[in-house]
Amino acid sequence: MLAREEMPVPPEAERRFRDLLARRLAGEPVSYLTGEREFWGRPFAVDSRVLIPRPETEHIVEVVLELRLPEAPRILDVGTGSGILAVTLALEIPGARAVAVDLSPGALAVAAKNARRLGAADRVSFLGADLTTALDLRRFDLVVSNPPYVDRAEIPEISLEVLDFEPHLALFPPGAGDATLARLFAQCTGLRSGLRYGIPLAVEIGRGQLDAVRRHAAASGLDIAEVREDYSGIPRTVLLRRR
Repeated sequence: MLAREEMPVPPEAERRFRDLLARRLAGEPVSYLTGEREFWGRPFAVDSRVLIPRPETEHIVEVVLELRLPEAPRILDVGTGSGILAVTLALEIPGARAVAVDLSPGALAVAAKNARRLGAADRVSFLGADLTTALDLRRFDLVVSNPPYVDRAEIPEISLEVLDFEPHLALFPPGAGDATLARLFAQCTGLRSGLRYGIPLAVEIGRGQLDAVRRHAAASGLDIAEVREDYSGIPRTVLLRRR
């Protein structure tokens, strides 16, 4: 309006603007209004069926790109959401192919849309499943996951913008905040050990969950190879390998 105050606003543009303004005033996140959020330099489509990508999740990509993986690795993304990890890694790692798994059909639809629009449709396939059930983990060279890890006891601390609009299935695990992480680790008994190092598992965890992650990892025969802090200094990304 400041740059072009002399130009009349078309009625349709005014209607759309007022609609967006009303939704924003009601607390709906801007990314849902625009239908897009950037991740690792790429514009990912998002809507209320998926979590809005956070910068902290880019640490998983950083950790993975530093690994020594086989040529044309096979990647499993557990709880793919909008597909940010599966699509990004398929595009960043030459020859990589990914299987993206989610319990939500809506999330899988968004992820498949992102794979098509970003040029990864021939490198990423999608599967509806609960974590790694129905999958043979011995067929993969890398497992990544940003699972639900927010404890419901933290609800009073969560902004209404998140609580009222983002999918609770992707935020809250059944039970304690570390419950899904524990299940995922237990299922990863099928990871191949390899000659020297086990197949890597890179996961995002919640604030204050590192001790619980250590316990669950030990109980599942996994060793923690690296812990990476997020931009606030909170342990956020954990790299594990089978003993």
